[in-house]
Amino acid sequence: MRRFAIATLGLTVAVWLAGVGVVSAGSTESAAHESTGSSQPNIIFILADDLGYGHLGSYGQEVIETPELDRLADGGLRFTQAYSGSTVCAPSRSVLMTGQHTGHTTVRANFGPDGERIPLNDEDITIAEVLRSAGYTTGMIGKWGLGEPGTTGLPNNQGFDHWFGFLNQHNAHSFYPPYLWRNDRIVYYNENEHGQRQTYVQDLFIEDALEFIRTNRDGPFFLYLPFTLPHTELAARQDMLDKYSGKFDDLPFPPKEGRPAVEEAKATYAAMVSTLDHDVGRIMRELEEQGIAGNTLVIFTSDNGAATEDGAVAEYFNGSGPLRGIKRDLYEGGIRVPMIASWPGRVEKGAVDEASHVVFWDFLPTLAELAGAELPGGCDGISITPSLLHGTPVGNDRPLYWEFQKNPKAAMKQAVRWGRWKAVRLSEQEELELYDLARDIGEMVNVADQHPEIVKKFEAYLETAGS
Repeated sequence: MRRFAIATLGLTVAVWLAGVGVVSAGSTESAAHESTGSSQPNIIFILADDLGYGHLGSYGQEVIETPELDRLADGGLRFTQAYSGSTVCAPSRSVLMTGQHTGHTTVRANFGPDGERIPLNDEDITIAEVLRSAGYTTGMIGKWGLGEPGTTGLPNNQGFDHWFGFLNQHNAHSFYPPYLWRNDRIVYYNENEHGQRQTYVQDLFIEDALEFIRTNRDGPFFLYLPFTLPHTELAARQDMLDKYSGKFDDLPFPPKEGRPAVEEAKATYAAMVSTLDHDVGRIMRELEEQGIAGNTLVIFTSDNGAATEDGAVAEYFNGSGPLRGIKRDLYEGGIRVPMIASWPGRVEKGAVDEASHVVFWDFLPTLAELAGAELPGGCDGISITPSLLHGTPVGNDRPLYWEFQKNPKAAMKQAVRWGRWKAVRLSEQEELELYDLARDIGEMVNVADQHPEIVKKFEAYLETAGS
């Protein structure tokens, strides 16, 4: 197994600070000239919902079984320093789609100042638009969260030829929804005569995804799969629940906001993660059956860190692994996520990249390069193809920025990762915290007092990061 060496730890603070701009620019330029061959790969991007850094076996999980995703990691490249776009869903997805971090992207919170949902604008250029301009058929199946009915943010307005799923994040909390959107039409799913909900939404999503692959097997295609597993509500397929029923010191979880009671909350949550794992395996087998596995890049990751809602306690399953924090935090547990890339014959089997700092805003330039598409202006990311194709670490010498507000009227949290250092500010009134992630991955020791010169550099950067 090849592991990418961490290249920055031997730098002095002075060299690190002085060289950041030059090296980052060089990394971007070299990536822009990367030769990826004449064939455009199919691209499948699978996005889990609230899956934590420690929820997969390949990332240290010891209770929940994830054999398919572990097999995906064994057959591809696993990143250990990969980051989502935000610590909650809508801004994270906006970052992914636009290639702009949360200081620049249009959707910077789950809600606007009056509780409204913020849509993407006409002028926003998404990954789907970029790839479609290069001849790709584009599809999205799952949870969107970037535009309500009648807005500019609808998936079909943002580059997707086909889409099926939830527009609204709140509606996506249900695994037995009364309706879903299929392009510009509503499709209803009814209860039976006993008032029992019958249609498990993940079953609909995976079947639609497999059909999209079959229909577009001649490619090239881009398939974005933002599945809602394992976000609550707590609901699982019975066959998966049977794997875990009776194994934990479970207690019933009461009804909440119209959702039914759950007899075994922990078992149900574990079954949801295993359901996600099982369906990733179905996708990989379909690619093999269609004879297109060797020309398909599959990326798997999560939109943010582990959550604790509805009794799905992150601590019980060690959902954040060695990291501090969970969803809605800007500590590592809220934003560092599992990330796996598989492309047989192009991405080395069993490789582990422990050096690259990869973030959601890197995927627009990366996929544009692989597709031979023109990169739009205003992108904050770099192409990570040197890591994907050649094992060359990228991105570990540049500042990475996140901000989080529950809504624009709430206090803003900010965080910056820059080399080995991580700065966190919990509100505009609080002092900057500083952590040395090379020595303290759990962010337990605030070393701001020991490194005033580094704190000063971070503070200067934060003055302009969100402008």
